[in-house]
Amino acid sequence: MTKKLFITAFLSFGILGFAQDYTLPAISPRQKVEQQLSISKISVDYGRPGVKGRKIFGELVPFGKVWRVGANASTKISFGQDFMFGGKEIKAGEYGLFVIPQANEWRVILNKDAEGWGAYNYNEKLNVLEVPVPVKQLKEKQEWLTIYFDDLSEENINMVIAWDTSKVEVPIKVSHPERITKIIENLKAIKDVEKEINKKK
Repeated sequence: MTKKLFITAFLSFGILGFAQDYTLPAISPRQKVEQQLSISKISVDYGRPGVKGRKIFGELVPFGKVWRVGANASTKISFGQDFMFGGKEIKAGEYGLFVIPQANEWRVILNKDAEGWGAYNYNEKLNVLEVPVPVKQLKEKQEWLTIYFDDLSEENINMVIAWDTSKVEVPIKVSHPERITKIIENLKAIKDVEKEINKKK
């Protein structure tokens, strides 16, 4: 191997090693938010587009048309147990999260298809539930689309979607709390038995 080929090979391996540690910056970075509620977790996986000087709702995101609540791949929301989502029961599982925005109200939709790209193949027939939520105006502009959980209590939480100058909140509540209480009692009983067994070892 000549000196020139050796240097070329050395640099190539060095670049490959360097590339394994880094990725190109994403225009709409992906984020996953997760919150424990009751005996399980709720998580949302979504792309975060920026405002970047654009008019968002009514133009980039048209009123009256379905939107993926993010960028690139469809937004996914998963529930570890049954919950009341906006006052309607949703079974444990993973769903696609979509909205149909209007100026004063959004229809938040959970759809059976959580693996699509955007809303291009959105199928209304696969909707599991739809809930209307009022739009609130933010005092300060939210540059990057943000989904987060707020107002946590033992059985309730709000899922917040905020972007540009708009914000909506979807209340989430534990479904069938009496069943959950029994599960918790059983879990505690199992823990107590485990403690007694460990004491005798």
